[in-house]
Amino acid sequence: MDWNTRVTQLLEIDYPIIQGGLAHLAYSDLAAAVSNAGGLGQITAMSLPGPESLKMEIRRVKQMTDKPFGVNFAIGQHGRPFEEMVKVAVEEKVPAISVTGGNPKGVLDMVKGEPIKTLVLVAARRQAIKAEELGADAVMVVGQEGGGHLGRSDTGTFVLTPQVSDDVSIPVIASGGIVDGKGLMAALALGAEGIEMGTRFIATEECLAAHEIYKKAILEADEEDTVVIKRSIGAPARALKNEWTGKILQLEEQNVGYERLKDYISGEANKNYIIKGKEHEGFGWAGQSAARIHDLPPVHTLISDIINEAEEIRNKWN
Repeated sequence: MDWNTRVTQLLEIDYPIIQGGLAHLAYSDLAAAVSNAGGLGQITAMSLPGPESLKMEIRRVKQMTDKPFGVNFAIGQHGRPFEEMVKVAVEEKVPAISVTGGNPKGVLDMVKGEPIKTLVLVAARRQAIKAEELGADAVMVVGQEGGGHLGRSDTGTFVLTPQVSDDVSIPVIASGGIVDGKGLMAALALGAEGIEMGTRFIATEECLAAHEIYKKAILEADEEDTVVIKRSIGAPARALKNEWTGKILQLEEQNVGYERLKDYISGEANKNYIIKGKEHEGFGWAGQSAARIHDLPPVHTLISDIINEAEEIRNKWN
């Protein structure tokens, strides 16, 4: 099967598969593994301590692969400036960047004129149209099935993807609820030209930062084992259901506001679970697609399996 789409052409990759930004988890080992397997791996910039750490991670990826990779900027969620980090990405001549979690204009303006491909994560049709107007090379469309931060509406990937692909001229990448070849083929049928996966790449050998307890919880989850937290403060995000998220939802039912919630929804609480394995002292992001994840393969096996399954489906259609 010919995997040549505008996404593979834009990013100069073999397969239209992109690894999500994955706060606190997406570092050089995972990024390089995804890129070496024919997709686009990414480093999470804003989880790093500062510009020097980002520079080291970028250079480490370059030592591990000669394939294109990206740097993700999750702006607006970490309460810190991104400008110095973006400067590093420009200086290090990274092939691609993605912007998630806020208004992408500041980042896009900083890389304008540079030979860097730009991707923007959107959760609504109007956001996609705006991203194209601001000069993004492609948009990644996340439906409410996804893990981590979502749009404020409950629109699913199956509806949002064709809506956006009908309304923008730049390539669309589907995200949310996709873990396998079935999801890839569905995304292409909906008008997307590639997929982004987050939760699926956590459950791999090369996601070294993720604690085994977190990975095990993803493997054991079914379709009802995630919940949306932070909806009461206008920042909905999907996480694995556990005792901690239960406390968060109880507080939200009381409409206590950000100040009462902040310790429960902090980056530290997130890291307690996903990195330290303290499942009773924090939370871990995951999409509904965790229900379809049953193994912890090396990345190259995962991508090969996705492509093989997609090609089997295509052959059945002929």
